[in-house]
Amino acid sequence: MAVVVVRDPAVADSRGVDDVLAAAGLAVRHSEAGAPPVTGLDGVDGVIVLSAPTSPAAGEGALLRAALAADVPVLALGPGAARLADPSGHGTGTGAGTETGTETGTGKGLGVSPARGPVTLTTSADRDPLLAGSGPLPAFGPAADSFTGFAGPPGAVALATCTGSAPQAFRLGSSAWGIRFLTPTRLGPWGEALLRRFAALVAARAEHTATRAFFTGRADAWEERFAHQNPAYAAAVARMRVAPGGLLLDLGCGTGRAMPALSEQAGPGGRVLGIDVTQAMLASAARYGRGNHGLLLAADCNRLPLPGRSVRGIFSAGLLDHLPAPGAALVEWARVGAPGAVLLLFHPSGRAERAARHGRPLDPGDLLAEDNLRPALAAAGWRLDEYEDAAGHFLARARLSG
Repeated sequence: MAVVVVRDPAVADSRGVDDVLAAAGLAVRHSEAGAPPVTGLDGVDGVIVLSAPTSPAAGEGALLRAALAADVPVLALGPGAARLADPSGHGTGTGAGTETGTETGTGKGLGVSPARGPVTLTTSADRDPLLAGSGPLPAFGPAADSFTGFAGPPGAVALATCTGSAPQAFRLGSSAWGIRFLTPTRLGPWGEALLRRFAALVAARAEHTATRAFFTGRADAWEERFAHQNPAYAAAVARMRVAPGGLLLDLGCGTGRAMPALSEQAGPGGRVLGIDVTQAMLASAARYGRGNHGLLLAADCNRLPLPGRSVRGIFSAGLLDHLPAPGAALVEWARVGAPGAVLLLFHPSGRAERAARHGRPLDPGDLLAEDNLRPALAAAGWRLDEYEDAAGHFLARARLSG
């Protein structure tokens, strides 16, 4: 796993940050002036921004915009928070200013201004994915930059404040944090602990980060590129043969190509949920009207936000064998399935066709091979009753036992 550190070496020494990340087992790459720009997300599991909007770090604007769009974890420290607040690079205030406040009592920091008081965490920080459990905040002074009129970017959640000063920390969405009062050269114990928590968060989200990074940049063209497969999706859904009514899922729905057929099968008394982990894919699904056929939901297919025994049918195309723990996913899908629920696994090309397309032979260990899939399904409570690995499609239909 790798984290890109965006910096301007002339004003932001990242050695302390680099050391903490390396000790946490993350590889560190730098994006900076004079180096080839890091603009894409291939192999990028997280981004740390140390430079201000006016710094010349190569490619930082494009990288940050891509990371925010794909929900790649981002942590911006000190003047770097201005870049996060304005990823277009037009500037948030009047400039990056000077060094921010740090812990008092260390002989290093600027201390607390009596006129403005110390930085304090908000109640939102208690529930924040990064700051929750961080313990009492030491006596930090507020950022000493010149963010004139800075009130945080639109939609941001304030995580730290200071009397008489602009917000000192904020979160954008669920994956990006700006910590204005903390600098890379004066982390202190609290700052180092924050970096370790960020490293742990990057590691925990790496699987989804890679998925989102891959699909976010392809979402806009996905529907047009694969529209010719839509009839095959409708034909596959028809093979589910689920009675009208109840809840049907499209797991890993992408642009929701199966949702019209699922909605027709569910009937007027049923419901359809299209679930995907990539927001950009769901946005594309909405543009193509798939929200008219059901609800589009961003969620993890391994931890479905649904009660047990609530689903009558699950459709999933090209997802199961790409999961790091497919057995656990099958157990989770069985948890939400009602007695006799149907699971239909589909791909618009067969296993041999896909292997040839990628220039490799069929793998005997492939999960979707019948001899492997049948026991995997059975272990989770599913009974395989139809299996087709044809030249033009792959289809496996199973029912939930009990």
